[in-house]
Amino acid sequence: MITITNLSKSYGFTDALIEVNLEIEPGKVYGVVGPNGAGKTTLFNCLAGLTGYSGSIAYKQNDIRNFMGFLPTEPYFLSWITAREHLQLICNARKIKNIDLDKANIFELPLDRFASGYSTGMKKKLALLGILIQQNQFFILDEPFNGVDIQSNLLISEIILALRAKGRTLIISSHILSSLTEICDHFIILKDGRVVQQANRDEFADIERQMKKAEIGDKLQRLHL
Repeated sequence: MITITNLSKSYGFTDALIEVNLEIEPGKVYGVVGPNGAGKTTLFNCLAGLTGYSGSIAYKQNDIRNFMGFLPTEPYFLSWITAREHLQLICNARKIKNIDLDKANIFELPLDRFASGYSTGMKKKLALLGILIQQNQFFILDEPFNGVDIQSNLLISEIILALRAKGRTLIISSHILSSLTEICDHFIILKDGRVVQQANRDEFADIERQMKKAEIGDKLQRLHL
């Protein structure tokens, strides 16, 4: 269980998060959706301990970072390090031994090339592969489907479902509600730094209709298409 209480974060005079209160239950997949600037990435950075904040985030484990896999929107890799060396470092960090990296390479990445020279989609797949082979219990995936080919997106969706079946907890962000409807148990909708709505699986269709109506409105008519 992760309990978030009155979580707030500001950058200068800009409020990125405003009194966010959430409970994240183990073994479920949570989808965090909202427009650009809603606070999704800031929320994830707070959960991962990458930035300061006010309020509290209480974890069941003493240090969640020992059990957490974090996939940022734009993964960063050291210069002059191959993908294979990056994965080995990831394993060493958790004292994981005897991993057959070639067998684990489900995305069929060129492991002996420099990771910094990868395309955007390849970098995301490499970063995801790294946190998967760490055998984490809790995953934060910031826009895992963006910039990735269709085939890999299908595989990522199946990976998420398999992790849930094993009792892992996942929090996933997306700008697009429909990309999460088949894999999430619960939606958290952010807007302007606030949680404006939450919904369970049986409410997804109604929530999507509401969001389309609110966001589209008369915009198409105004274009005179």
